Amino acid sequence: MTQSIALVTGGSRGLGKNAALKLAQKGIGIILTYRNNQQDALDVVREIESYGVKAATLALNVGDSSSFEAFASDVQKQLQQVWQRESFDYLINNAGIGINVPFAQTSEAQFDELMNIHLKGPFFLTQRLLPLLKDGGRILNVSSGLARFALPGYAAYAAMKGGMEVLTRYQAKELGARGIAVNIIAPGAIETDFGGGQVRDNAQMNQFVASQTALGRVGLPDDIGNAIAALLSDELGWMTAQRVEISGGMFL
Repeated sequence: MTQSIALVTGGSRGLGKNAALKLAQKGIGIILTYRNNQQDALDVVREIESYGVKAATLALNVGDSSSFEAFASDVQKQLQQVWQRESFDYLINNAGIGINVPFAQTSEAQFDELMNIHLKGPFFLTQRLLPLLKDGGRILNVSSGLARFALPGYAAYAAMKGGMEVLTRYQAKELGARGIAVNIIAPGAIETDFGGGQVRDNAQMNQFVASQTALGRVGLPDDIGNAIAALLSDELGWMTAQRVEISGGMFL
């Protein structure tokens, strides 16, 4: 049986790393990308390989669409060299950054950086990788609970995530002819280093989020990684064009 392969952007740390590990534990091969820290990415590859699963890592700046053609070529080479395959099965558009700044003070440069990484990047990266994504494969985009509820300081970030939610429906509609299912997850506040690690390291913020969450605590990386692995399971292959919030019930 041919091993399935997932490409996880931003897979060297945070939620992307957790998702890559959870998928690998289910026997899925992983191509993960990193922005700057190659050593972190190689450490994740070694951990994946310890499960008896093949893995590879590639550098990628999701905010630079001019690099996508060369990146797709590198993906193709890795598929051939590591797996002797021409295609992969799952694309997880996870890579991202957080900028917390009030709407009135958001600069055009900050807006453009968020747009390039969170909206333009996934749009054109997915487009460029379509020839390598197998028919019947899956795309999983990443939004945020902030696209549903509003917290001051995230206007630009959340606007991009809202755009990704609309894009997901269009991708599902237009790629359905190839049997490709496209969904989007919306994590709530999670204890990672994202956005400077505020949710994880600021006790006051952590307690506030927990108090506003139905299940009574802040989310952990495993909560999201396990959900991603479940959403990409064969059992959910008929689900497409859906936004799935994984927040423990924040701000209900």
